[in-house]
Amino acid sequence: MPRCSQQQGSKADRCDVIASGPRWVLVAVGLSSLTCETMAGPTQQLSGSAVIRSLRRFRDRYFTNAGPVVEGDLTDAAAEPHPGFLDSFPVDVQFLIMTFLRPVDICNLGAASRYWRAVVRDPLLWRYFLLRDMLNWPSIDHVSMPQLEMLDVPLIDQGESLDDREEWDDKGMESTVDYMSEYLKGCPSSRQQWLPSRPAYEVVTSFLQSLVPSSEPRYAMFGPGMEQLDVSLVTRLMYAPDILPMLGTPQRQINGIGSGISYMFKNQHKFNILTLYSNNRAEREKAKVQEHSISNKLFTFEGTDDSGSPIYSPAPQVQQVCQVVDGFIYVANAEPGRGDGESEAAQIRAVLSSAQDSATRPLLVLSCVSREESEEVRTTRLQPAASRNAGRCRTPCVDMAKRLGLPQLANPWMVQDTVAESLSGLLDGVSWLLRCSRVKLYGS
Repeated sequence: MPRCSQQQGSKADRCDVIASGPRWVLVAVGLSSLTCETMAGPTQQLSGSAVIRSLRRFRDRYFTNAGPVVEGDLTDAAAEPHPGFLDSFPVDVQFLIMTFLRPVDICNLGAASRYWRAVVRDPLLWRYFLLRDMLNWPSIDHVSMPQLEMLDVPLIDQGESLDDREEWDDKGMESTVDYMSEYLKGCPSSRQQWLPSRPAYEVVTSFLQSLVPSSEPRYAMFGPGMEQLDVSLVTRLMYAPDILPMLGTPQRQINGIGSGISYMFKNQHKFNILTLYSNNRAEREKAKVQEHSISNKLFTFEGTDDSGSPIYSPAPQVQQVCQVVDGFIYVANAEPGRGDGESEAAQIRAVLSSAQDSATRPLLVLSCVSREESEEVRTTRLQPAASRNAGRCRTPCVDMAKRLGLPQLANPWMVQDTVAESLSGLLDGVSWLLRCSRVKLYGS
């Protein structure tokens, strides 16, 4: 099992810590909906009851086959013949406890005994967690993006029932889709520990580069979220000195389409944003009031390809901008029912292809809504996952990445949940963008 934490200690110590937890968890045993909810979505459905049934079968088989302890027998078969304190809990309670734990705690739980080591490796368990949690992750990138096609893989072979499946034999574990790794590399609380370690030469190179004063990186910002939202993200950026102090007044850069503004990130490094609007302000305001679309001066429609997908080419002045910037910021409209996935994906590809060394230019997608969730919506986070996901007032990051075709890009990319009114999430996205531009940031 992959290591998820550097925490050490004896099995007894870890069991004592975990065993002290059910006092608050048992209060929630009556929330039976947590163990029988159905996971909605285009992928195969998976309920908590299916996971419980699988875990119950394994526990019955595990302790039935353990056999008596033979004195002097030090083999693995006689190591743990009888259930321990946690093992004797009803399976539905064990499952409920795990639903309240962080991923790293579940991995540590697997170190308590051979029984729990097998339990926490159950692919059904991690598939359930992946379906339940990934729609609530506030960010995703090219490294942590789950392989969504894995969720379309049948849980069992055709003609094989769930009760006949041997989940925990070595052969079965090798052939099973690794939902555990997909979850741990994508979950924000654990993904950092799953990033590949940097080679020694990169560490030395990064240190030497930090000794040389770096230039001010420039980024081109565009996208429908800049124009369609009730709250203007660009205006909020200009009047939020407590978040991103503005260093330079707007200076016209290209023919009536965009402007460049310099900001200071956490008093450490300056960067510049060139805003690229689809049309002039008067036309944008008129279209917003009349609720109709306007012509996009940034792109020219060239037709469709063999698959019917649209093809765009950037305007000449936009191509000039693309060749001098260090990366791109795409502001997507994450409010429900908004966005044209095919056109947006095609325009993103057109912009990236116009950049020099295009595959190295990072793309930050700000998945933006106008305002924070209301208190009523926030309280739904305490409800079962199916109801919680149905009541979301924004497009999840995983869905946004799929909508924009980001997994097919060669560029490094990241999708970050952002709120225009409060600018929450913005600094996390900018920090990632600056690091991709090899800017040395202290404390990160």
